[in-house]
Amino acid sequence: MKLNSTYRRLWSLTAGVLLILSYSGSRAQDKKTLSLKEAITLSIQNSKELKLSQAKIDAALASVKTANNQQLPDVNVSASYLRINEPNVDLKLKLNSDSSGSGGSTPKVNQVAYAMASVSVPIFSGFIIQSQKASAHYLAEAAKLDADKDREAIIKNTVDAYSNLYKSQQAVALVQENLKQQQQRVADFSNLEKNGIMARNDLLKAQLQESNVEVSLLEAESNLKLANISMNLLLGLADGTQLEIDMNAFDQPLPAGSKAVAEWEQLALQNRKDAAALDAREKAANAGIRAAKGAYYPSVAFTGGYVALTIPNVVTVTNALNAGIGVKYSASSLWKNSAKVAEAKVQLQEVKVNEQMLADNIHISVNKAYQDYLVNQKKIDMYQRAIDQSEENYKIVKNKQENNLATTTDLLEADVANVQAKLNRAFAKADAMVAYTKLLETAGVLNESGPVESGK
Repeated sequence: MKLNSTYRRLWSLTAGVLLILSYSGSRAQDKKTLSLKEAITLSIQNSKELKLSQAKIDAALASVKTANNQQLPDVNVSASYLRINEPNVDLKLKLNSDSSGSGGSTPKVNQVAYAMASVSVPIFSGFIIQSQKASAHYLAEAAKLDADKDREAIIKNTVDAYSNLYKSQQAVALVQENLKQQQQRVADFSNLEKNGIMARNDLLKAQLQESNVEVSLLEAESNLKLANISMNLLLGLADGTQLEIDMNAFDQPLPAGSKAVAEWEQLALQNRKDAAALDAREKAANAGIRAAKGAYYPSVAFTGGYVALTIPNVVTVTNALNAGIGVKYSASSLWKNSAKVAEAKVQLQEVKVNEQMLADNIHISVNKAYQDYLVNQKKIDMYQRAIDQSEENYKIVKNKQENNLATTTDLLEADVANVQAKLNRAFAKADAMVAYTKLLETAGVLNESGPVESGK
């Protein structure tokens, strides 16, 4: 009985350890199937750049509120109570005088209390307030457009990382498949060499090829791990998460260049967020010039106030209200303000130069992205033909080698060419997706639904 009880305890302990190990192993090797659209969504949610962009938007909106507050009334309230010494007071109007004409006594003053309240409502400020409000509004709009541009850049980077992960997984799969073929070839050649049908040198060539493929597999697996880590970092996932991407994302047909390059340029001029942001900054600069010129004009405001004053034994003033129109003008602005106006005009000129530079950049980048996309589209068809040709060539060389009409070296070279053609086509599909995404980004029409949906 004791022995059976001990066995049961050992069995329970062993089972518990195995469960814990299996659970921890599964935790360390979490797998996640990831679509391109989901990858874009996660990257946007976890982007530090977009969080910084949002902070800039919040700062710009705060500036808008500050500008709007300038047209609100200014209300000031002050009060003081003062203890003073007994001053020498010589009143021209004598107090407490009697009929005999004798002089009156001087009041004792040792304290003063007063309270004041004033209100000022701007009526006209030389268009400064309105111009500053307009400038702040346009700068806030530019900040939002900059954030949209940053969002497009995040989407583009996500597609690049997703394509790189696809390339890495395809490379590992193709090299693993080729390694199995090499291992089978080595086994076949070993049997032929043992039976004296094949020379030892041919077997060594096959074994060398197998070793080279094993090294290629190690490199491909290392690249896959790095691509997986980079993708996890971009998406905000745990480092140990193994990502399985949707291979169908790269098999979907992309538009075959139905739009001419001039149409893409027109789309860019209409939809580029950085172009719209510069347009908003130009409007803000124009508003800044108007605000600077506003100092040449007088400012007019409605004013009102209330005063209460108490000097014991002397005077008490209450219910002293005042209201009126106040005008303020600084004559020195005629020679001092010209520098501020010149500075505002320089800022406008900088924006216009940036607009011209951006127009040139749009022209070049759209044309380059368009040509890259067309080239990568053609590469897919070319590499498919290369696969068909390499497979046919491999069959022919293999048949010749078996009939001693071709060398083992010829067979191994044909096999390498076949594998390389398959890798080239897989990479070309990924490169075409990246090139099309770049074209959409340069045209300003890339959105969160992904490059395929964006191009529809």
